[in-house]
Amino acid sequence: MLRWFETRLDPYPSEIPQTPPRGFVKFCLHYMDGSKRWLALMALTAGVIGVIEIILFAFMGSIIDWLSGADKETFFQDEGSKLVLMGLVVLVVFPIFAIVNTLVIHQTLAGNFPQRIRWMVHRYLLRQSMAFFQDEFAGRIATKLMQTALAVREVVMKLLDILLYVVIYFLGALVLIASSDWRLVIPLVVWFAIYLGLLRFFVPRLGKIAQMQADARSMMTGRIVDSYTNISTVKLFSHSAREETYAHDALDEFLVTVHKQMRLGTWFEASIDILNTLLLFSIAGVGLFLWQQSIIGPGAVAIGIAIAIRLQGMSHWIMWEMSALFENIGTVRDGINTISVPRLVHDAPDAKELKVGEGAIRFENITFKYDRGSANDETVLPDASSGRDIAVIDGFSLAIEPGEKIGLVGRSGAGKSTLVSLILRFYDLADGRITIDDTDISTVTQESLRGAIGVVSQDTSLLHRSVRENIKYGRPDASDEEMIAAAKLAEAHDFILGLEDAKGNRGYDAHVGERGVKLSGGQRQRVAIARVLLKNGPILVLDEATSALDSEVEAAIQDQFELLMQNKTVIAIAHRLSTIAAMDRLIVLDEGKIVEQGTHDELVAAGGTYASLWARQSGGFLDIGGEEKRVV
Repeated sequence: MLRWFETRLDPYPSEIPQTPPRGFVKFCLHYMDGSKRWLALMALTAGVIGVIEIILFAFMGSIIDWLSGADKETFFQDEGSKLVLMGLVVLVVFPIFAIVNTLVIHQTLAGNFPQRIRWMVHRYLLRQSMAFFQDEFAGRIATKLMQTALAVREVVMKLLDILLYVVIYFLGALVLIASSDWRLVIPLVVWFAIYLGLLRFFVPRLGKIAQMQADARSMMTGRIVDSYTNISTVKLFSHSAREETYAHDALDEFLVTVHKQMRLGTWFEASIDILNTLLLFSIAGVGLFLWQQSIIGPGAVAIGIAIAIRLQGMSHWIMWEMSALFENIGTVRDGINTISVPRLVHDAPDAKELKVGEGAIRFENITFKYDRGSANDETVLPDASSGRDIAVIDGFSLAIEPGEKIGLVGRSGAGKSTLVSLILRFYDLADGRITIDDTDISTVTQESLRGAIGVVSQDTSLLHRSVRENIKYGRPDASDEEMIAAAKLAEAHDFILGLEDAKGNRGYDAHVGERGVKLSGGQRQRVAIARVLLKNGPILVLDEATSALDSEVEAAIQDQFELLMQNKTVIAIAHRLSTIAAMDRLIVLDEGKIVEQGTHDELVAAGGTYASLWARQSGGFLDIGGEEKRVV
């Protein structure tokens, strides 16, 4: 039975995730899709339970009245049918609804509902634009995902389960007590009005603090994760104390919100305690007065006092549930700001798979601008009229023939890496178009576009998985023999066989650590090269592909690079000009424009910008004072 309820709601829906709406209610409804009938069943059973509990209170009052004047000899004969009916309610009806409510909450919804939200949000964020991740801590994004999924579950389930139960219960209590005498209802109505006033005063304030707390918590987590992710840099610069201060500030901001929350909670709870004692005293006093005047019977007094005691307990429960509800509302609102960000780059509605034949690439009068504002602000988009955009590439045109191998040359900021990002469609153009085999890349799916392009970059990042999984990331369906062949071509096979991780995994099964931290820079680069060799895409991009390799290893794999580049269109970037001097054509860039182009010999003979750069090299490196910085 448990398994049946656990499998009623699919935690991993297959629908393509869409941009969630930014409105709070619409955001929650968006993530309730597929779960609504089970949420409705939960609410229905909670409502029925509330009704049954009120009926039981009424029955308790009736029993007291019966016993006060009943004949013991004929009691069961006179009231037997009513007792049997209530016995069925207590022993059969109530347990059925209570058990179904529990099964739906704990088996169907409690685990599957937030897991479903996590899955949908994660799939959406995986398809987010590059700028989104460049503007956020990875740990902060992950925290927002986890917090928001749980908060949506709590908001929806509390509203549908708890509030519906409370409303039905309270209205039923009013009707039940009023049926004895309307004056007995007065203390309850006054209590309820003041109680609502206290909720209205305290709960929104708790909600605002909760939103601040959610943001402070994610910032705290983000800073701590950032320190761990870059632990080698922290240790290299001996900045443990600095990182402690950096984390301490965020921890302290979080603690301030906790103290504010607890202070409000103390005042809230003390106010409820005082109000509840006044309710119990008032109902008992009014009830006894009416009984003395023979207006009501002892059963009505018992019902009034019993409900007052029940409400005394429920009021604290409702208080904290409402506080938690508004805290979760604050958390959801905070999560919306991170999650409900439209993608800056998206596939066209009729996008098709890219089929690369010859591999000709054309940049046709392209213009690219980026905004100095946050990429996560949906109101900040590339727009020439904004006055804040900077044109990195303006009116750029270049034709790369099928199988041609070109090198991009220029100082930092010249636009080399920007052109690579645009080919991969990490960003959209402001004007012009880029084509591959006469197909505009904006009309094809991003997955198929990037699937056709192999990239070896300077900033090599490996997944915290085994070497096998990292290399096969280039082509997951490759055999182990093909994987090993690629590793050998990249001069990586020998050092891989000597690897061992903390769990005793060896060779290709050894894990490389987060971002490949357990490997040297040269080892990470060779694994990355093996990954691209295995992928074997028809277009190859080498962005400082050998920068982390020593000269001996670079010379050893140079022949393999030539093998890798065969029958491919190649775009290579290198500050070490000797590594690209043999390319078919060199394109010299300056401020996003082509200032020279030709073969190495032609450009040296021309005595222009390239010749100057070549002459200024020391040991084969370009003296530019640093690595190329991210342009966008």
